[in-house]
Amino acid sequence: MESTFAKTRLTMPKSPIAPKRPHTITQHGQTRIDDYFWMRFREDPEVMAYLAAENVYLDEVMHHTKPLQDQLFHEMKARIKEDDTSAPERRGDYFYYTRTEAGRQYRVFCRKRGSLEAPEEILLDQNTLGEGKGFCRVGVFAASPDHRKLAYSVDFDGSEKCTIYIKDLAGGSLYPETIPNTFSDLFTNRGVAWANDSQTLFYVTLDDLLRPFKVYRHVLGTDPASDGMLYHEADETFWLSLYKSRTQAYITLLSHSTLTTEWRTLDANQPDAEFQVFAPRRRGVEYSIEHHGQRFYVVTNENATNFKLMETPVQATSPENWREVVPHRADVFVESAAAFQDHLVLFERRDGLKQVRVSASDGRTGAHYVPFPDPVYDVRPEENPEFKTNIVRLTYSSLISPNSVIDFHMETSEWELKKRQEIPSGYDPSAYVTERLHATAADGTKVPISLVYRKGLLRDGRNPALLYGYGSYGLSMDASFSSHRFSLVDRGFVFAIAHIRGGSELGRPWYDNGKMLNKRNTFTDFIASAEYLISQGYTSQDKLAIMGGSAGGLLVGACLAMRPDLFKAVVAKVPFVDVINTMSDASIPLTTGEYDEWGNPADKTYFDYIASYSPYDNVRATSYPDILLTTGLNDPRVAYWEPAKFAAKLRAVKTDGDLLLLKTNMEAGHAGASGRYDYLKEVAFDYAFLIERLIPQTKTG
Repeated sequence: MESTFAKTRLTMPKSPIAPKRPHTITQHGQTRIDDYFWMRFREDPEVMAYLAAENVYLDEVMHHTKPLQDQLFHEMKARIKEDDTSAPERRGDYFYYTRTEAGRQYRVFCRKRGSLEAPEEILLDQNTLGEGKGFCRVGVFAASPDHRKLAYSVDFDGSEKCTIYIKDLAGGSLYPETIPNTFSDLFTNRGVAWANDSQTLFYVTLDDLLRPFKVYRHVLGTDPASDGMLYHEADETFWLSLYKSRTQAYITLLSHSTLTTEWRTLDANQPDAEFQVFAPRRRGVEYSIEHHGQRFYVVTNENATNFKLMETPVQATSPENWREVVPHRADVFVESAAAFQDHLVLFERRDGLKQVRVSASDGRTGAHYVPFPDPVYDVRPEENPEFKTNIVRLTYSSLISPNSVIDFHMETSEWELKKRQEIPSGYDPSAYVTERLHATAADGTKVPISLVYRKGLLRDGRNPALLYGYGSYGLSMDASFSSHRFSLVDRGFVFAIAHIRGGSELGRPWYDNGKMLNKRNTFTDFIASAEYLISQGYTSQDKLAIMGGSAGGLLVGACLAMRPDLFKAVVAKVPFVDVINTMSDASIPLTTGEYDEWGNPADKTYFDYIASYSPYDNVRATSYPDILLTTGLNDPRVAYWEPAKFAAKLRAVKTDGDLLLLKTNMEAGHAGASGRYDYLKEVAFDYAFLIERLIPQTKTG
């Protein structure tokens, strides 16, 4: 059947107009009409035709910015060292690292034995894996304890369904078996664990809704169809994650929901054993475990809003045996712990900034903090796979300090710089200023804002500005470095991050006060941050853009609905904007696990509250700023139809002539393009949109 879009393309209005197919939805005695419900059925040719028509329109409207896009791409590419090598990390007798080569999209995974002067061994070339494919993500990457095998997984379409392959590193050949439909965490790439016999591999599979829900044991050389299932997480609100302890003594299995965790352990020297519950789940109680000799350390929120550190014997792990090591502190949020043979490291937050606490292995003796040079910064632990070491490896950066890999010597407090991000085109941090400000929310709460701009900036309200935020799931947006960002800053932009409620920058209460029936605080904090930047002369309403992705896309979408007059441009990437419909549909991936974040609309209280801010449900006939929406066709986290429906509804009712663009990557998922050059082109497009809308020049549309 020929699409009506194809038939009318030559006579189509300047922007695509999606047909309305009224769909009636009744909840809690209220009836609403969703004219674009049909877009969720991707087998309908009209859906693909609409997405294609939007992409064609986008190309037509933005065609004249191609020179600017190319310029931005080459600027950003010139700031990255194309031939580069990561700081090698020691694992046993080997140094593992990745490197990139000029002109190639992906990493090459390598190692050297004994010393960094030894011959290089290439373990995996992602460029070879990705040849002829529009998308390629390496998920898990785990060498066996004897370093003779490699388990890795690959996602070829952005759906986050990975297939595991096992490579014989001695001979270079692949084992005949492959294991499909497996889980690899999008952010940590965790998802498999080797037993210490180097013959047994544990992995997690996905259910029909892409929830990691079963753990299997595989013996090399056998048919995966005969693999034994060790655990099935039947509760649809829980996900599974798989780890191996730094001591290499245990395989650990985490069942987690938004509010509750439960761990299981298995002796890594007994691969035929069964997982044992560490401490049974209790709703609202979260804990994480870290093995050290004859004890486990436990970080938990039980009777400790900001978490505390406990310890318990390995043979008696139930909560009645836990003993306090570091008590709860109202002003310090304990995020995690890392145990080494002679030291214990706590990763904490105080006053909105990350802290690294180092002590003896008892958690008490000689406690001190790692010093950091910038007033506002980001620091994160590297994997630190070795247990018997006096070094903890960190990556440090700030809005003006490039990423630095630091080995912190825990006994001497020495910083050893292992690698500093190079900016080949040149970079002078003294040319920029970074600040920490505080906006005042409507309820009096002080909201931190981190910002960077070129030295000499006049606070006369004439500067273009980009305000970025997220504010969900307790995830914090820290003041880290991005070389790409300077393509905006060097053109006069103020770049700012609003550390709004819903994240954990100021501890667990900061998160609790930005979710469920407190969710609107996230949006009003962001609006207050925007108003503060304007009031202080950093920018003005006709120079201010906002950007966010995923739940951050909900953020900017909700602020767009609440205050369309406050912003000149909005970039919403893979935005979660159809909140009522998605949270009311348990057949959509992630929905059931999200009830403790947003609320379940089956409860009228939550239905009414979500309806008050859901961007799709609050589109109205008014003027809106220039808008760019992006999505990935294979996105399992925020389905393509959410931004597509949002675009269609906005087009149908908005009263202005400002630009509205929908960009669909037909080969990718939630994280966008997988290749590093393709990713830069996506950033260049976003920046070209912002520069053209905020800096006076010939307008499109």
